[in-house]
Amino acid sequence: MKLISQIISKSIGVYVIASMLFSCTNDAKEVRDFLAEQNRPIGIAQHAFHIYKDSGKVTSKLITPQLNDFSNRRNHPYNEFPKGVKIINFENGGKDSITVIGDYALSYSKTSISELKGNVIVINHSEKSVLNTEQLFWDQKNKYFFSEKRFTLTTPTDTIRGIGFESRENLTKWVSKNVTGDIVTNEDE
Repeated sequence: MKLISQIISKSIGVYVIASMLFSCTNDAKEVRDFLAEQNRPIGIAQHAFHIYKDSGKVTSKLITPQLNDFSNRRNHPYNEFPKGVKIINFENGGKDSITVIGDYALSYSKTSISELKGNVIVINHSEKSVLNTEQLFWDQKNKYFFSEKRFTLTTPTDTIRGIGFESRENLTKWVSKNVTGDIVTNEDE
C-alpha cells in the first residue's frame, strides 16, 4: 500500500511539473514587454566588433567590451555601451578617418543621436586634430558634434580650451564658447 501511494504522489508531481512547463506559452512580444518593464536589455553582446559597409566598402568599425540592446523600448529604443566604445569612421575611400572613444555611451536609434561620457576623445587622423572632453553629443545624421562641458581641441597649430563646443564630425568648422588659449586665425575663412 505504501508503494502505491508513493507511485501516485510521484505521478501527481510529474503531472504538475509537466503541466506547468507546457502551460508557458509566452510569445516574443510578451517577453520583450516584460524585459522593457523590468528595465532589462533584450540582448547583451560581449566583446563586440561590428563592421558597417556601404556598397561593399567598409565605412566604420565599432569595438566595445559590452553592448546592451534596449531596442525593446517603444518610445526611445537605444543601445548602451557601459564599458566604453571605440568607433572608427572612414571617409574618402579610407584615406580620412575619424576615431571616437568614450568610457560610456548611449546611442538612440530613432534620433541617431549618441551621448558619450568619460574621457571622450575624437581624433581626425588626416588633419591631426584631437578633441578631449568629458561629455559629447553626436548627431550622426547631420555628422555633427556638440558639448557644453570643458574641452581641449589640439590642432597642428593651436591648443584651444573652453566650455562649450560644436563642430562637424571631422572637427572642422568648429564653434566654441568661453575660449582660452592662442589661436591662429585665417581672415579668408
